Amino acid sequence: MEPAADSTLIETPDMSGAYPRLSQAQIELLGRTGTRRAASAGEVLIHEGDFDADFFVILQGKVLVVEGLNTAGDGQPAELGRDTRILEVHGPGRFLGELGLVEGQPAFVSTVVAEAGEVLQIDGDDLRRVVLTDAAVGETIMRAYLQRRILLISAGAGIRIVGSRFSRDTLRLLEFAAANRLPHRLVDLEEDEQAQAILDRAGILTSDLPAVVLDASHVLKNPTNADLALALGLRGVKEHSASYDLMVIGAGPAGLAAAVYAASDGLSVVLKEDRAIGGQAGTSPRIENFLGFPSGISGGELTERAILQARKFRVQVNVACRANSIALRDGEFRAEFDGSGPASSRAALLATGVRYRRLPVPGLEEFEGISVFYAATVHEARLCGSQPVAVVGGGNSAGQAALFLAERGTPVRLVVRGEDLRADMSGYLADRIEDQRGIEVLLGASIVGVAGSGALERIVVDLRATGEKRTFDSRYLFIFIGAKPHTEWLQDTLALDDHGFILTGADLEDLPPQFDHLGRRRLPLETSVAGMFAAGDVRHGSVKRVTAAAGEGSTAVAMIHEHLRLLRDGPAGARSSERRE
Repeated sequence: MEPAADSTLIETPDMSGAYPRLSQAQIELLGRTGTRRAASAGEVLIHEGDFDADFFVILQGKVLVVEGLNTAGDGQPAELGRDTRILEVHGPGRFLGELGLVEGQPAFVSTVVAEAGEVLQIDGDDLRRVVLTDAAVGETIMRAYLQRRILLISAGAGIRIVGSRFSRDTLRLLEFAAANRLPHRLVDLEEDEQAQAILDRAGILTSDLPAVVLDASHVLKNPTNADLALALGLRGVKEHSASYDLMVIGAGPAGLAAAVYAASDGLSVVLKEDRAIGGQAGTSPRIENFLGFPSGISGGELTERAILQARKFRVQVNVACRANSIALRDGEFRAEFDGSGPASSRAALLATGVRYRRLPVPGLEEFEGISVFYAATVHEARLCGSQPVAVVGGGNSAGQAALFLAERGTPVRLVVRGEDLRADMSGYLADRIEDQRGIEVLLGASIVGVAGSGALERIVVDLRATGEKRTFDSRYLFIFIGAKPHTEWLQDTLALDDHGFILTGADLEDLPPQFDHLGRRRLPLETSVAGMFAAGDVRHGSVKRVTAAAGEGSTAVAMIHEHLRLLRDGPAGARSSERRE
């Protein structure tokens, strides 16, 4: 049946700030760039999969937000079929859309008029300009969109990843979607009753799995992460062969800060990221000690706000691009990437961060990618459910992961090698862990064995204080130990310390100077290669904190400007420019 006027349709309550009602003044401001028009019952305002959706404010009538909508085409009203799920109901004063509308991603849900009325329609590009330039309206929309993204993810709306949860490729796609905060859900072949119907309807063969159903007419069969990134708007549209002022490799806090500051100063910037914008910080459930946020801020929200800033200043963002080489050729840095074409720039910033080390436990590799994880996001929490898990590590990342899982009903054992929980963990976090009944803390402990058939079932823990080894049930294992920098690809390019971290500035004084042609000394965040800088966790001696990484990224931009001035004007010109400033 098609949506019809129905006085019993009750608006979705606004419990989290996701569905604010605009004031008359805000509507009038938006009206300067939009068009008021009638909206008839059954009219689809936004289709799932639309990349060029418009922004709508409801002036009269009611609108449904749904997924699985049947559209007849030829301008005929939409029908709510058996597979249609109503997610939200909105009335006058509310606006439609979610985060993808301002970030260049496709619509993950559809909106259809349930009760005829009137709407204010604004072009998507015009909306983005309003969000970025008008603080009052922009902040209202942005806050709502951030909350709506969280609610969509929690509701399991969005793309459907069809496959087995025991498949490494299925889990790879789930991890990629979760790390990039994309609305998605798993259609599990072993457990989901709808799985076969979805396969039949989309024409998916078992040999095509895992598959990603983007919308009613678009399916990706066993895609790479790069394929999925391209389909979901995580890739810039500019030609890869273009040359930039600055190339930033790594989009954690350091890389994002550098890209935003450099682009806001007028430099052309390309930002390349292997896994997910935000890095490890982007998956943090809550950063409690970030300056200016007394109640804390999630890594996801911090990242999404930074992405919007990057787009405001026209940073070219590309996700699922793993760097495998960088070299200076004909006066420019040229980097090669798996998953995308090469990029060239006059200066480069390396902010590739670190990854957690693997546990040296026999047999653990059998469960990698199935039961062993190095991040705790909504995806992993869904997999865990109420099954027992173990979290290994004594730092803030391990503590935050343990809390995140326990607060969602998962029994957690936190395995800490040290004897004091507060030795490497912030005091506020240790207090919360000790107050959380769902977490058992094992101090002075190490995992020495794992067992299971096809998936993890048990762990063996060495308790040094008592000298005993105990076996615990554990269906999943989360590892947050050590820090191994992403620098294997740089070993023959620049100077690294014994652990693989990038050496910069004063740490390179023993190396012969190679900067004479520039008429200057090596800059504090500059590597052994002139014009190539490093910031954040990947740099030797850096403070491993989100704020410190962001600070290094922004500080590096001032040094990059100095390097570019020297390239442009030469040593004498740069000195005269500094005197004028």
